Amino acid sequence: MSHAHPVSRRRLLSLATATVLASGSLGTGTAAARTSSAAGPVDALNRGARPLSDLNALGRMIGDAHVVGLGEASHSAHEFFTLKQRIFRHLVATKGFTTFALEASWSTGLRLDAYVTRGSGDPAQIMRDEFQGQYVFWNTQEYLDLIRWMRRYNITHPDRPQLRFVGNDLGYAGPDAFHHVTGYLAAHRPELAERIGNLYAGLEPAAGAQAGPWMTGQLAKELPARRSEADRAAAALALLRDHGLPGTAARGVERAHAWAVQNATAIAQSFTAYALPDEQFPERMRYRDRAMAANTAWWLRHEGGRILLASNNGHIAYTSDNPDEFPEPTGAFLRARLGPDYVNIGLTFNQGTVNALPDFTAQQPQAYTVTPAPKGHNEYTLDKLRHRDFSIDLRTAPPAARTWLAAARPTRSYGLYWSPDDPATALGRSYDILIHLRQVEAAHILR
Repeated sequence: MSHAHPVSRRRLLSLATATVLASGSLGTGTAAARTSSAAGPVDALNRGARPLSDLNALGRMIGDAHVVGLGEASHSAHEFFTLKQRIFRHLVATKGFTTFALEASWSTGLRLDAYVTRGSGDPAQIMRDEFQGQYVFWNTQEYLDLIRWMRRYNITHPDRPQLRFVGNDLGYAGPDAFHHVTGYLAAHRPELAERIGNLYAGLEPAAGAQAGPWMTGQLAKELPARRSEADRAAAALALLRDHGLPGTAARGVERAHAWAVQNATAIAQSFTAYALPDEQFPERMRYRDRAMAANTAWWLRHEGGRILLASNNGHIAYTSDNPDEFPEPTGAFLRARLGPDYVNIGLTFNQGTVNALPDFTAQQPQAYTVTPAPKGHNEYTLDKLRHRDFSIDLRTAPPAARTWLAAARPTRSYGLYWSPDDPATALGRSYDILIHLRQVEAAHILR
């Protein structure tokens, strides 16, 4: 793939880059003096806003949803990540949530889930291995703290359903997904093992491979080679599906078969996405968002419980703020699949520092300063509410607030690369719930 690949364009996470595919301050306070032009929406928004110190209020907004998409206006801010842990812990305690889903590769999720559920491996090393390139923003102390807390919870609460970790993305087709498929074949479908093994030959990353270089290598391949790999991954999945369950399979085998098919699906998703050329960038992004929704829905259907899905605002939203390049977000696909069982929460902020890559050649992010939002931005008005940090249910906001929320305005959104561009976003059309933070700091990247 040439350097004119998805993520050399702006903002949202793409499938790959040229280098990859590759608690915060939550109290209340007094807002700045209101301007007369903002008084109308501010008064209306104030009537619906609740201080973020009251997570029970947020829980009432979430209601009975089984999947909650929690966004972020930057891929790497300390308060965004610690807030996600804080909300997840609250939902575990009060609503029986069991799964933390992250915009990370499916195979990465397998490794982290093995640690969370069985104590297998070192989470810091897993994160160093897997959170590279596009995913380097997740290699933070904040996420390491979350993963370690999940493991401690499982150890200290043996009488409760285990907490689980899942990656719903397709950037890196890591070895663990292949091992799940081949392990199933050896145990239950030995007659297919050689045929599928031949199809997978050369697709599985070599032992000791790192996620970042592997994804970069995929981009370096010529398009016919990538299409051939996608065809082989799809053929392996079709063989597995077409042959179904072996004989009169017991329930345990049914579950093993479902997991094998899902892992083969995740492998095929990755290679299929790489096979789409740069000229079909919007379709590649549509495919990716559809796959992330499908993987999340599969987990809900087969593993049960309730899921907090941590991702970028642009993915968990219902509408795209850049439809020419990112036509249909994950949130739109999840709403179509799950209806009211999916609720999303947008996350905005006014000022502070965030991490981003300076350009597509960079390997490590650096911190950038975000000055207070200028007049005309959504955050300019949101920051005038009486609560320093707050949540608000956009579906039940007063009429004057809903009118203001329906209009698209510039809104902070920082993805892989630093950019001063602020896409126009209509908050009320994008999210069910909004959380606004006054200030954030860059997350603590692990080296």
